Amino acid sequence: MTDASTDAGEPAGGYRTEIRRVAVIGTGVIGASWASLALARGLDVTACDPAPGAEERLRATVARQWPALTAIGLAAGASPARLRFVAEPEAAVAGADFVQENGPERLEIKRATYRRLDAAAPPDVVLATSSSGLTPSAIQTACRHPGRVVLGHPFNPPHLVPLVEVLGGERTHEGAVAAAMAVYAGLGKRPIRLKRELVGHVANRLQAALWREAFHLVGAGAASVADIDAAISHGPGLRWALMGPCLLNHLSGGPGGLAHTLDHLGPLMEAMWADLGDPRLTPELKDALVRGLGAELAGRDADAMLAERDAILIDLVRRKREAANLP
Repeated sequence: MTDASTDAGEPAGGYRTEIRRVAVIGTGVIGASWASLALARGLDVTACDPAPGAEERLRATVARQWPALTAIGLAAGASPARLRFVAEPEAAVAGADFVQENGPERLEIKRATYRRLDAAAPPDVVLATSSSGLTPSAIQTACRHPGRVVLGHPFNPPHLVPLVEVLGGERTHEGAVAAAMAVYAGLGKRPIRLKRELVGHVANRLQAALWREAFHLVGAGAASVADIDAAISHGPGLRWALMGPCLLNHLSGGPGGLAHTLDHLGPLMEAMWADLGDPRLTPELKDALVRGLGAELAGRDADAMLAERDAILIDLVRRKREAANLP
């Protein structure tokens, strides 16, 4: 495809950071969650999705998520009534101060969508994609104003989990990245600035490293699916909810901190790295994982489990926000 980029520089007044209306393009699981969050922060939301029945599903999802957002705390003026649904993306972005796109993970669709968004949105409005696998560099080639295209990748569900990964592409302006960071912080998110375009970004790659060894251990017969899940959720996962791996290693080192941990446990770490598995998702491994999960969930109410997960997650996020000394 021919590069359509013609942007020469940032808008004279910079990119918008004070926002009143958010455009949500694509209202599946992630888009609907973004819409709920923006509404809960007292903003107007204009949404668009071409799928049949999308408006009805979106409004039902917002209603279902509203009690959790109420428990977290609503901003002044927050209301599901501030949601408007339109048929075309041009109408959604025309009056928007920020755009969050959540369409299918197919580059040709993304580029076609961004060509339309870029033509209709004011030049000082940031266009952010929730993409898990595509890069802003690949997407922004469809735009005449590529400098405003950023990655704003959330962790599911965005209305509850604070993390959002922010990244600019090859042609993204620094001001657009800074504006996106400010907007997400204003929504109550915990944005992190990524410095390189990578497959899966950062958080998903960290997850993938754990999945790789977990699935290897199942395939090797080292432990059951249920016990592997318990090893994380009743062990290091409890600490990981509060601190990242680098800080935890620092605390493990006592007065010597991270330097002592690396010196003292470094050889063991390297020995474990050398022994980690390299599994393939063969039919046999997939079957073992699915059967193991079925055994783990036997007799449990799936809806009740999800409700308990969300209730504890809400309380955890609230407590973390109140903790003055946690990073």
